[in-house]
Amino acid sequence: MFKVVIIEDEEIIRNGLILTIDWLSMDCTVVGTAENGLEGLNLIKEQKPDIVITDIKMPIMDGIEMLKQATKETSFYSIILTSYSEFEYAKQAISLKVYEYLLKPIDEEELIKIINNIKAEIKNKIASNNPNVIDIDSYIINSKDNYYVNQALLEIKNNYHKKISLEGISEMLGVSPSYLSRKFKSITSQTFMDILNQYRIKKSIDLLMSGKYRVYEISDLVGFGDYKNFFNTFKKYLNISPTEFLKQEDKRLYSR
Repeated sequence: MFKVVIIEDEEIIRNGLILTIDWLSMDCTVVGTAENGLEGLNLIKEQKPDIVITDIKMPIMDGIEMLKQATKETSFYSIILTSYSEFEYAKQAISLKVYEYLLKPIDEEELIKIINNIKAEIKNKIASNNPNVIDIDSYIINSKDNYYVNQALLEIKNNYHKKISLEGISEMLGVSPSYLSRKFKSITSQTFMDILNQYRIKKSIDLLMSGKYRVYEISDLVGFGDYKNFFNTFKKYLNISPTEFLKQEDKRLYSR
């Protein structure tokens, strides 16, 4: 679950953001609101959110000063709400690495799109910290000179959640398993089973991060079937178990 705080001095806008958007369906929770920059600064320090949605012109402390001070304490993605007349002033926040500027009146669909982009970026950063989890698309591009290997990789990408094997794909393509195995290793520098397992692990991370499934359910959804096999394979490539991974990510989200 991604933590969101909303800092806006206009009550109607603040409450509108809370009530009109289905945060839970986006795997988000609003952990607090504030009506001025000083309250917002204290809220950010306390909650350490993933996403901060803030107005600029507010009593006591404006949004830019609040972000300057808050970013010294913790890291987060920020979305600035601004009117057209304030936009030039808002651009001062470029040095603060603001993720996006959203003009008032707020377009809810645009805000949802921005938040989904932020979530994807957070998940990509998490995945990038696990170098043993592959990017299969790069293998597909590099294998275009060999039709059979390319088709085998596409089969992994499209049917990883099913029971697939090198032998079954070889039969489908009309080549021998030994030929496909040899070419596969030559082009990818890995075995068919290694890439299949790593891609399944990559997909399992997405499901784990969604918070919608139990670990044993994910084992079936990504094609491992047997939980023990899933557990051992996950630990082989990431050096931690699926449950340890979840605890690690919960700690990252809630103690930053």
